[in-house]
Amino acid sequence: MRIIIAGGGTGGHVIPALAIAQQLKQQLGAEVLFIGTARGIETRLVPQAGFRLELIQVGALKNVSLMTRAKTMFDLPRAIAASSRMLSEFDPEVVIGVGGYASGPAMVAAIRRRLPTLAFEPNVVPGFANRMIAPGNGRSGALGILFYSSEN
Repeated sequence: MRIIIAGGGTGGHVIPALAIAQQLKQQLGAEVLFIGTARGIETRLVPQAGFRLELIQVGALKNVSLMTRAKTMFDLPRAIAASSRMLSEFDPEVVIGVGGYASGPAMVAAIRRRLPTLAFEPNVVPGFANRMIAPGNGRSGALGILFYSSEN
């Protein structure tokens, strides 16, 4: 089984993603590829945990200046295309988005390719990337939450 886990940035996204990856590897013998960004904590933690990490270039859209938002909008199509290439090369059976900057483009690429997806939300209040691709929007295949109050 081949699985892509996309997202990161902070320990709140990366540490649960690593726990998922370790269990998938241990219980199913899964081969896991992470997709992240160069400025997230995943650049250190993912390789240390023994998993392969591919990087895309994308930034923030929320709570940032108009200039940063414009740069991110310019980077977004390239990040989706880069994610799509990674999906083609790795050929995963499922893509798991854990939130953070890299999650959105990778999940969009997976949804466009009609791959099974799971949006995993480790926070009480779902982040921007997971809200945009959540099953309620008709985009993601499934949503995993840790807190009942996150459902709404």
